[in-house]
Amino acid sequence: MLQKIGDTLKTQTWLTYVLFGALALIFSAWGVYGVANLNFGGSTSAAKVNGQTISIEEVRQAWQQQQAQWQQRYGSDIPDPIKARMEDQLLETFVRTALMTQRAHDLGYRVSDSQLLEAVHEEPAFQLDGKYSAEVAKARLQQAGITPEAFEADLRSGLQRAQLGNSIRESEFLTPAELRRVASLENEERQVRYVMLPIEKFAGSAPIDDAAIQTYYDQHKSQFMTAETVRLQYAELKLDQVAAQTQLSDADLHDYYDKNKAHYVLPERRRARHILIQSGKDDAAALKKAQEVLAKVKAGGDFAALAKQYSQDEGSAGQGGELGWLDRTTFPGAFADTLFSMNVNDIRGPVKSDFGYHVIQLEGIEPEKAKTFDEARTEIESQLRHDRAADRFGDVQEQIQTKLEQASGIGLDALAKEFGMQLGEVSAYVRGAGGGELGASPELQQIAFSDPVLAEHRVGGPVLLGEDRLVLVRALEHHPPAPKPLAEVRDTIMAAIRKDRGTKGAIEAAQAAAKRLEGGASFDEIVRDLGVTAEPAHFTGRNDPSVPAQIRQETFASPKPSPQHPIFRALPLSTGGAALLAVTDARTDAAANPQLQAASRRQDANQQGDLEAGEYLEQLRLNAKVQKNPQVFEQ
Repeated sequence: MLQKIGDTLKTQTWLTYVLFGALALIFSAWGVYGVANLNFGGSTSAAKVNGQTISIEEVRQAWQQQQAQWQQRYGSDIPDPIKARMEDQLLETFVRTALMTQRAHDLGYRVSDSQLLEAVHEEPAFQLDGKYSAEVAKARLQQAGITPEAFEADLRSGLQRAQLGNSIRESEFLTPAELRRVASLENEERQVRYVMLPIEKFAGSAPIDDAAIQTYYDQHKSQFMTAETVRLQYAELKLDQVAAQTQLSDADLHDYYDKNKAHYVLPERRRARHILIQSGKDDAAALKKAQEVLAKVKAGGDFAALAKQYSQDEGSAGQGGELGWLDRTTFPGAFADTLFSMNVNDIRGPVKSDFGYHVIQLEGIEPEKAKTFDEARTEIESQLRHDRAADRFGDVQEQIQTKLEQASGIGLDALAKEFGMQLGEVSAYVRGAGGGELGASPELQQIAFSDPVLAEHRVGGPVLLGEDRLVLVRALEHHPPAPKPLAEVRDTIMAAIRKDRGTKGAIEAAQAAAKRLEGGASFDEIVRDLGVTAEPAHFTGRNDPSVPAQIRQETFASPKPSPQHPIFRALPLSTGGAALLAVTDARTDAAANPQLQAASRRQDANQQGDLEAGEYLEQLRLNAKVQKNPQVFEQ
């Protein structure tokens, strides 16, 4: 919720202003998982699921987002084999989401308006300071380009799918025997002793010659590539720039005022004093005290003097409880309800609020009145200028798009001059990272590194950066990825060669040591010969953070050990080097925490439920009639 505290209340700590608002029937599962309009067909259809159409625009938009994310993470285009697999997975996501939505509807799952509104209020993206804000919700939807109606429809579908999925999960259970087996596995501990064989100890002292460095460089050039960059010239138009250029006449302002007079009203205000008795931990004592103070006031006591003596509101007690002129929205609910039902000079109380008990005196009423044109002029001019600038902003975007489509050879300078845009330059705009004043917008990156901009030397755009900034770009220089000079990466290569040598030596030493252990050698003897140190053997659990994750995983991945049948392993480490393990015993923790066991059983049942839900969806997919458009990802 948006909180506003008037200047006159800055020192009055008990007052808060809460603006409640609701967007009419909103909410959906964010993103691309809504089911599309049933009227789509032909080239606008990405797929049909049991006769229901999935929009090609939705799928292509989602694919563009995935491509941009890949480029930001890896700095390159998606390789063709991976690309084909990702495309199919994305389309399958839409198909399966549609299937679950259909099934939930057919089974009678429904979402009431109250459930929908509750979901709206619980959405973190719609909250300010942990509370729902209608203004924040409206802004978020606008930023995402989602209408309230679409948001509502998608949320209802998402909640229906969740109801179906939860029903499947909650119906799943494990038998007592299965629970005992799962508990036994989860509580199992294994006795392990391990030693780490570091790279440095086994890298050897042989020098790394130039030939080895050159060979490594030639074989791993893809690891030493420069980032792809482009030097961009850009032209931008900002909304505030358009607003500053917007001309308004007195007639425009008067006309807007006449049509929107209802928006320019000063609400009824009331002037009041109060005495606050904070409730704290002893509510009954606070109430009794407030009643005593009220009795003193009604017996003819001076309200201001009593406020100075008894009120616990630090902001107003020193002024005799004076609150000044304030409108209804300034006060908490019960306080406002009481104050705005009083007549001048009335005294009421005790009135309960979150802060305690209040005794209230009404001193004056200032009725609601409309602002005059002169009083509202500044506000009118700001709003009208913004509205017209926003309209002009959208028109400019369309006009630029039309010009670029009709005259492909038009230059950036000409467009900037015609539409009053400011020119700028980014010396190194990096694929995957962006740069300079232009940031890292995925849409802009896609355009900046496209063939029309790079190969055909055309103006790219227009691209909206946020809601108030329009950008066009032109490539001045393009620098494709290229291998860095050997001299620049020589030290990195030498470190990599040492790591490879050390890891290879460590693995060979660990393998030889494992064979010796299998032949009867003691672990202490092996440790001494290797010239390393090791902790004594100890029991560890599957989630014991004191044991490195890779060691722990290997410990429990091996067959169940016993003192008569120990397990020895030589383990290459993902960070380089190797480890030697001796897994010598296993036990189940008989003293497991009952609460943890109960939580574990719930988790196991949930995991099993997730598997059941997945199988349920898989069965729906097998029985569904699905038609996919093979050209869905062709632009």
